Parts: sequence; structure tokens; C-alpha cells
Amino acid sequence: MPSARTLSRFLSEAAAAVRLRGQVTVLLTSDSAIRRLNRQFRGKNHATDVLSFPALEMVEGVAGDLAISVETARMQAHEQGHALGTEIKVLMLHGLLHLAGYDHEKDHGEMARRERLLRGRLGLPQGLIERTENRDQGSGIRKARGSVRP
Repeated sequence: MPSARTLSRFLSEAAAAVRLRGQVTVLLTSDSAIRRLNRQFRGKNHATDVLSFPALEMVEGVAGDLAISVETARMQAHEQGHALGTEIKVLMLHGLLHLAGYDHEKDHGEMARRERLLRGRLGLPQGLIERTENRDQGSGIRKARGSVRP
């Protein structure tokens, strides 16, 4: 598990790259806890890797919150052949893009292009959108992850 200092430093760097202003809180949690959040806020009764909770417009200085399942991140890191810390960073970047208003389910590839560009700048491997597209190409299956809109 990466240190809080390492993740905090990456979060600041990634938020700046995304051009996201405001504080972001990251919850590193379990599959069961993220499943409850996913069910409560998105109506989807299963665990996922990352959820984004944008702040309400009236909350000044706060961009929102991210919830990341460490269990799912560990499994995905193993599948991708990289460290858990790398996977958590990939998930953070994806979540930050959602907090910035991107939505890969509706934006005709805009978020995927932005994520690809930023991963290169931040030295990260293949992103979530690309993995899903590569794995599920032609099947129509998409892993549920996303943003909870107020």
C-alpha cells in the first residue's frame, strides 16, 4: 500500500493536470463499503473500483470526494501487472476527471482522450476506459463506475 504522503502528492499533481480547483477527499475502502455506496447513490447493487461525488455548486473550495475500493484496485493491479499504488493513481485520475465534469458514458470519447493525454503526462499505464473497451470490445458489457451527480 502506498503511503498517504505519496498518494497526497499524486492527488495534488493530478488535480492540477485536470485543472480541477478545490479540495478533494479520497476514501480508500472495501468492496462491501463501496457496494453500499454504489447501491445508495447510483442504484447499482455491486462493488466497483471508483466512485466520484462532485460537490454541490454552493460549497466553495471543495471539488468533491472519491471512494476507491482497495480490494478491487488490488485485483486490477494484479491483472494489469503493476503495483497497487499505480492502480490507485489510475483510479484517482479517472475519478478526478469525473469531478471535473467528464462522463465517458455520454461524451463521445472526450473523457477517454483527456484521460489518455493525462496518463502520459503523469506516467501512468493504460486507463480504465481503454481497458474496458479493449476487454469488452464487441460485447456491449461495461464495468460500472462513474460519477454521482447531485
